[in-house]
Amino acid sequence: MSVTAWIGLGSNLDSPLQQLHLALEALHQLPETTLADASPIYRSSPVGPSDQPDFLNMAARLDTDLDATTLLKQLLRIEDAQGRTRTRVWGPRVLDLDLLLYGRETIAQPELTVPHPEIPNRDFVLRPLLDLDPDLSLPDGRRIDDLLRECPDNGLTPVTLA
Repeated sequence: MSVTAWIGLGSNLDSPLQQLHLALEALHQLPETTLADASPIYRSSPVGPSDQPDFLNMAARLDTDLDATTLLKQLLRIEDAQGRTRTRVWGPRVLDLDLLLYGRETIAQPELTVPHPEIPNRDFVLRPLLDLDPDLSLPDGRRIDDLLRECPDNGLTPVTLA
């Protein structure tokens, strides 16, 4: 049975806009998965070290028959294929793909926590999710629109595509 999965996408290196478009194409190609929708793109200040470029962020909605762990492995494979290296926590990156929500499931495994624990603290995650589904809520019932109102401002601005 197909599950709706919500993916956060971010990039601040090597032509971030192109990296996001390549990632969307890779998500579209995933087995047993349909890329159902993608949000507008937003620019945000980096979380953590400020000695790096601003990020471009967005979200995608997938309908998938993959289990959560397999989907996470596919997301990591896409990151690696696009040149992601993990050199420092919250450092710059070519591509970051986060499994934010997987249906209404709560998952606590060493390699995977769903919902993503930082959702309530990141306007660059909340705003794109809200764009995709104004009625979306976390499995515990907290609404994305309420979380966004309470979230610290991270200088989020829409990206206008020419």
